[in-house]
Amino acid sequence: MAQQQREISISEFFTKNRHLLGFDNASKALLTTIKEAVDNSLDACEEAGILPEITIEVRDLGLNDQGEGELTKGEGRFVVVVEDNGPGIVKAQAPKIFGKLLYGSKFHRLKQSRGQQGIGISAAAMYGQLTTGQPIRMISRTGKGKPAFGLEIQIDTRKNNPVVTAERQLDDWHEHGTRVELEIVANWQQGQRFVNRYVEHTALSNPHATFHYLRPRQAPLSFPRATDELPKEAQEIKPHPHGVELGALMRMAADSKSHDVRGFLQSAFSRVSSTVADEIVKKAGFKAKVRPRDVAGDREVARKLHQAIGATRIMAPPTQILSPIGDTLMRKGLVSFLNVIETEGPEEEEQLDLDAARKKKATKKGRAAKAEAPEVPDAPAEEGVEKIKGHNYFIATVTRPPKVYRGNPFQVEVGLAYGGSWPADKPIELFRFANRVPLLFQRGACGMTEAIVKTDWRNYLLSQPRGSLPVGPMALLVHIASVWVPFTSEAKEAVAHYPEITREIQLAAQECGRKLAAHIRKRKHADYQAQRRSLFELYIQEVAQAIGKIVKRSPDPIKREFLRLADQVTEQEGAGEGLDDAALEEQSRKITRRPRRAEEEEQE
Repeated sequence: MAQQQREISISEFFTKNRHLLGFDNASKALLTTIKEAVDNSLDACEEAGILPEITIEVRDLGLNDQGEGELTKGEGRFVVVVEDNGPGIVKAQAPKIFGKLLYGSKFHRLKQSRGQQGIGISAAAMYGQLTTGQPIRMISRTGKGKPAFGLEIQIDTRKNNPVVTAERQLDDWHEHGTRVELEIVANWQQGQRFVNRYVEHTALSNPHATFHYLRPRQAPLSFPRATDELPKEAQEIKPHPHGVELGALMRMAADSKSHDVRGFLQSAFSRVSSTVADEIVKKAGFKAKVRPRDVAGDREVARKLHQAIGATRIMAPPTQILSPIGDTLMRKGLVSFLNVIETEGPEEEEQLDLDAARKKKATKKGRAAKAEAPEVPDAPAEEGVEKIKGHNYFIATVTRPPKVYRGNPFQVEVGLAYGGSWPADKPIELFRFANRVPLLFQRGACGMTEAIVKTDWRNYLLSQPRGSLPVGPMALLVHIASVWVPFTSEAKEAVAHYPEITREIQLAAQECGRKLAAHIRKRKHADYQAQRRSLFELYIQEVAQAIGKIVKRSPDPIKREFLRLADQVTEQEGAGEGLDDAALEEQSRKITRRPRRAEEEEQE
């Protein structure tokens, strides 16, 4: 038995446990492959200060070069291509980036980014190699003065090392950027809805990027950028001492080049000044000089230092280093997203205008009466309402102040779009994002979902079954930005249930809910005023004629005065400023007063 034991490489482990990385089945593997490549492209563009333009292409190898033939049903071979206009990749680094698991620039840094573990794109390459035997193909160029190069890379899964199987140089290619091509076994028939949703949601959370999406036997889809402003650059920080565990503290001490523990604490952690370091050492009870290697080599010394850190009050880690989407860009992203996915609505005269509900379609008699009415200016657009392809959407966004969990800063954002063509009798759409990346699976296991379900949406005029999402024509966007997002697994499909995080999501959702409730109340009041006006218009002709006979005046000016008064009343009540009884009585006297003899003669 001892002879059968051997070391297992990380790539061997994930080859047999690929479900841990999101390659559970052929339909999900298609999405994971695209997601990992797009994440890398967006991160690279943003770090280089380039507005991203990304092309995503899925090709069915069951079709010929002209796209003729029958689409593959069920599992089959597909080619996934992701191309960007980023800064490119240095040739010496390319084999390890695409052909070595747990190799990257992000795992050892505390900085907000989409990728964290150095597994993603190399895992996709491993899946393609495992299912089709084909290497990952890539082309990259770092600048106009540098030649473009292409590589075909496979992974030696026993040693977790890249193997370059082909290499070429391209004289004519883009000025800079990277193209990644993978041949994989996928199920487009079942997986395309996930890919479609991923592309839509990625465009929503990245309004500064342009996406081109090419699909088998379907028209290309483009999501133009909604802003030319790059998101604020995230900053790298050192770990906070309150978030470090004993074993990690010993490892960090072993790697330290400081001469004493005070210098180690100040250089290795954030928010540790010389005064704080002295206080920690004092609480640890160290009499003589203690060096970092003493902490690394003596568990008792390390335990005392760890306890002293926990007992010392230390400022929370800096939070301005995060890069949230922001209220303005979140709103622009929602509008751009709705413009692409929404179909054309009904004609404007048939569409209920939430901002001026008094324009609701009237009866034939009412329209005839209104034909002679004076022109009334349109009501001003309600704040937060956007008209998109004939549909009215109320949009609200909230960005919470940054907070801390386990020593890691994080920030929560929530946005909602209410109304439009979404069904009013179904649960809301919940869009989850972590560091601008859509989370499409494991919704029930996600802390974000828990926070939204625990929010009492009945307070905000939505119905909500017990233990479920609210019901109504609404999409809710929840985004968490952090230097280290606590995912529940390596597949990064759900966020862990940290009380600090779920509490912040609830607070943001409640703030959005208050804005929504105010809008719904205003809309209901506008509908009520529209009904009042429609009812009034049914009888205005008969009323004007009857009053005209009584006061011996022509009914036409009486009708015009009544319409003007109706406009004034409904407009002012819609704004919360109703006319008082005295004002209404005065208006009525003016309308119904008898004409003077000169006026009677003139009318005759």
